[in-house]
This record gives sequence, structure tokens and C-alpha cells, in this order.
Amino acid sequence: MNAPSQHAPLLDGFGRLHDNLRISVTDRCNIRCFYCMPEEGVNFVPHGEVLRYEEIEQVVRAAAALGVRKLRVTGGEPLVRRDLPVLIAKLAAIPGIEDLALTTNGVLLESLAQPLAQAGLRRLNVHLDTLDRQRFLDITRRDDLPRVLAGIDAAQRAGLPVKINAVAVKDLVEADIAPLARFGRERGIEIRYIEFMPLDSQGLWLRDKVLTADAILALLASEIGPLDPIPDADPRAPALEYRFRDGIGTVGFIASVTRPFCLNCNRIRLTADGHLRYCLFAHDEMDVKTTLRDASLSAEARQARLVELIRANVSAKWLGHEINTERFVPPPRPMYAIGG
Repeated sequence: MNAPSQHAPLLDGFGRLHDNLRISVTDRCNIRCFYCMPEEGVNFVPHGEVLRYEEIEQVVRAAAALGVRKLRVTGGEPLVRRDLPVLIAKLAAIPGIEDLALTTNGVLLESLAQPLAQAGLRRLNVHLDTLDRQRFLDITRRDDLPRVLAGIDAAQRAGLPVKINAVAVKDLVEADIAPLARFGRERGIEIRYIEFMPLDSQGLWLRDKVLTADAILALLASEIGPLDPIPDADPRAPALEYRFRDGIGTVGFIASVTRPFCLNCNRIRLTADGHLRYCLFAHDEMDVKTTLRDASLSAEARQARLVELIRANVSAKWLGHEINTERFVPPPRPMYAIGG
């Protein structure tokens, strides 16, 4: 059987087309959300093992040659990476890239929103679980809510479309669901509620701690008003979207636990330390850093090898993570080490 040409669609064994690459630029973070990182004793990747911007650019050029059109820069917290607008400009200039987004906790966003927009960032998601300052401190172990809100304001002034990601943990954030939605309705920001997933580093996840999309919908309907589903503009998008019936505002749900979207998945991931992953919950990774740092390879040979590795990673992709079966095993890496 002949190997696929470089320009053949990036398909896995189940016929899913991949055009979306998520890039983690660091595993470090400046807050300590209890469901993600411990307060102390976190083992971060040594600086020398983190991909340089030029190396990330090489991987993206290879991915773009295979049909990847959408990029999202993540962490850890990507804004703690020095000179991030430099990377954004490099990625925005790559032929074939049509969409370039970033996910951030917003703490450092106020001063960086304008430089990021000028560098070519198209949109961003801000992680914010609550508008209550004490609960923000309880969740993140940092008193940074005013800085996050200032960052959101700065992003909107810079012309960047903003969405807010809120992790929904049962018996913790019920009081925050409606206030966040009202905040979004006032600001023209879609709030995306994310079901609590088994990706924490401390083994705190329990299924009965998942505040489900259905429960959130019911809460929003009772406290604000009825919602109607928005037909999927892109059936491969992970979010289920709803519009308030009064026409003011939308909300979305990443329901990975109760409504997995594996069958439509179009994503691959690059970790900060140079490994490809075909799923957030994958146990296997594919090393690309060795190829990137192999001085014996010419630029052409290195690019060809990166193309091979990306194809091989996608070809190895499983059908799904089986989170709702007894066969599910959490990945060995926590979320901050994989890339959000």
C-alpha cells in the first residue's frame, strides 16, 4: 500500500479529518486552581526541555502543509511565557493558517491584549469560574479577580472576541452560573461551561462532582429565562451552544463527561516539551523534539520527518476516551502538563 502524499487529507483510521492543533507553550501557571494544580511541590518541565518558538513554528509549518488550519495556544498559562506576541506573529504568518486563538486565565492580559492583537491573534478564551472575589480566591488560591476583569476589558478594547470558560464543579459553583451568564449578556461574551473532567493532578475528580450541562441549562432557564439550541455551524466543534430566547446572549457547554464529542474530534495536541497527542486523555505520546533538535538533519529532512510523525500520530488515534465506561483510565499527565 502506498504512503499518502504530503497533500492528502489528515485522516485517522475512523475517517475523522484533522485541521485543529492545540499548542502548549508552557506547563507553568501563575494561579493554583485546586482542581488542576497543588498549592506547592509542582514538578515543572525544565526550561531546556521546553520547545523554543522556532521549533514550534517548524511543527506548525509541517501541520499546515497537512491541512491544519486552526491553532490554539495554551498552557499552563501561556502569558507567563516571555515574549509570547513574538510567537503569535510567527504563527499568524504561516501560509494556510486561518484561525489563531489563545486560552488564558487573564491575570496578565491587561498589558498583553493589544500586543497580542497586533501580532495577529484572532480571538481568546478567558478561564473564569466565578465573579465572587472570595470564591475566586478559594478556587485559584490567588486574589487576582480584579486583574482578570481588567484583562477582559483590555481584550475587548483591543478588538479581540472573548469567550469565558468556566469549570463546573458540583456543590461549589452553582451560585456562579447565572451571574456569569448575566455578565456575558451585558458584555457580548459567550460563557462556556465545562464539565469537571478527570484531569487533575491530585486525584480529586469524582463523577458526582460533575455539574452537568443539563443541570446548568435548567438552572439558567429558571434564573434568567428559556434557552434554545443553536444549530451546529461546525458539527466538529466541541461546544453545544444555546441562545437565550429573548435574543440577548449565548452560552455554550463542553460536556465531555455526559455528551462526549469524540466521534467528531478534529484535534491534535503539541505539549510544551515537544510531544504530539491525539487526545486530551491519551496515554501515548509521540516525540517530535528529538527530530527538531537532531543536528544531523537538513531542514528539508526535518520537515519531512515532522510530516511523517504528525500523520503517524493521527493514524494511531483511538475511537474515543471511554470516559463513561469501566475501561476508562485517566491520563498519566495532569491538564496543565498536557495543555488546556
